[in-house]
Amino acid sequence: MSAPSRDTLRRGWCPSTLKPMETGDGWLVRLHPPGACLTPAQLRRIAALAARHGNGLIEISARGNMQLRGVTADSHPELVATLLAERLVDEHEGDGPQRLTLVSPLAQLGCHSGASRSEEPGIHEYDGASGRAGPSGASCIQDGVHGFRAQACGLPRNDGLGDLIDALALAAAIEACGREIAGLPAKFAIVVDGGGESSLDAFAGDLRIVAIAPARVVIALADSLWFGPLPASEAAAVVAQAMARFAVRRARAPDCIRRMGDLAADELAALCDLPVAEAPVARPEPRRAGLFALGDSHAALVGLPFGRAEAAMLDRLAQAAERLGCPEIRLSPWRGLAFRGLSEGDATTLLERAATDGLITRDDDPRLSVQACAGAPACSRAQAPAMADAARLAQVLAPDLAAGLTLHVSGCVKSCARPAASDLTLVGEGGRYRVVIGGSARDSAVATLDLSALLTRLQPGQDLHARLIAAGRLSGPTK
Repeated sequence: MSAPSRDTLRRGWCPSTLKPMETGDGWLVRLHPPGACLTPAQLRRIAALAARHGNGLIEISARGNMQLRGVTADSHPELVATLLAERLVDEHEGDGPQRLTLVSPLAQLGCHSGASRSEEPGIHEYDGASGRAGPSGASCIQDGVHGFRAQACGLPRNDGLGDLIDALALAAAIEACGREIAGLPAKFAIVVDGGGESSLDAFAGDLRIVAIAPARVVIALADSLWFGPLPASEAAAVVAQAMARFAVRRARAPDCIRRMGDLAADELAALCDLPVAEAPVARPEPRRAGLFALGDSHAALVGLPFGRAEAAMLDRLAQAAERLGCPEIRLSPWRGLAFRGLSEGDATTLLERAATDGLITRDDDPRLSVQACAGAPACSRAQAPAMADAARLAQVLAPDLAAGLTLHVSGCVKSCARPAASDLTLVGEGGRYRVVIGGSARDSAVATLDLSALLTRLQPGQDLHARLIAAGRLSGPTK
């Protein structure tokens, strides 16, 4: 197997297994396990490969992707061959996205959707030749869905028994359609929200599907224009149609149109033939770690501090899950792992095991409110040790983080860990941090400080703490 080309290794590349990204500590290899799902034995195998072919550090990204760090030009070919041979990754050639969809790791297969088999996702397909959506085995229809008028979509009706649709099956159908569509950008993202308690409202997407009632969904483009409602069984075809139209439009100006949000409102509306709908009511923020009941079984949702753990630590956790008979592990966009199919007692035991290694097992852990990239020296672009400093900031700001403050510590303006705004964003610059309140890494800073000064001026009674209160990012007196 030949080494990746210089173009493949250029900074800013969206990495994959076949196309690693060059960093300060070697190559970063991103894995896409089939269906974002592993068994405990497979997780142990990946941990062993990370130790053998990399530096033993494993990360989970905010899109629920797994990453191995410290891979070299010499070790990469054997690593790839093993991953592919053992079917630990689902990789395809080309520059498009390796995985399109983001689904909750707690999405339930046995949801109370009320749908018959003929209404389940994936029955309707996309005709790439005609650019039209329609049911499998029938003539394709230009409209996609008929008979719905724009209407308000209230809070998803959920009695606590699970999702309103089978989000996992719908995501699989969308992935299958997406691989037939050329010209999608590598970072193209589709959020598939089953409408249960595990809301995905906080994650941005080019397309978003939200269940609003059993077997019924609405669809958003660029998180700004909403369409529907429609049967969940027709959603994959409608999404495929919108993706294909977007790819055609993007081909005319690829340097200017990178994501759906780059389109004007009228161009965006032209991607979908459904009636316009109102956005669903925002739902409560979900729990991101701890014990969860999933129908007749339970899940242990474990977070990795700032999305990173040592391979040996994950091997120990996977061993424990294996002994407890855990059948599956799903990658979490809250930068962790969901161990599913356990009894309540066994899930509790696994959480206790994870806690002994310093992993996140409680939703009130302040580290869950902090997004941080690898920083220096792991990243050659970073101008500050973001991850190390994030750990210190999480300790000092624990009361504020518990009260709802969100913190993003970025080693540089590239902002890999979180492109969106946070209550407090710190951007590495020459060993110090630009301080941005209520914005992203590219917004204007109110100060540029080293870590020591930051820790002092973020204390109650100090100026930066007062600025956060004045901006509505924290509660408390401004003076």
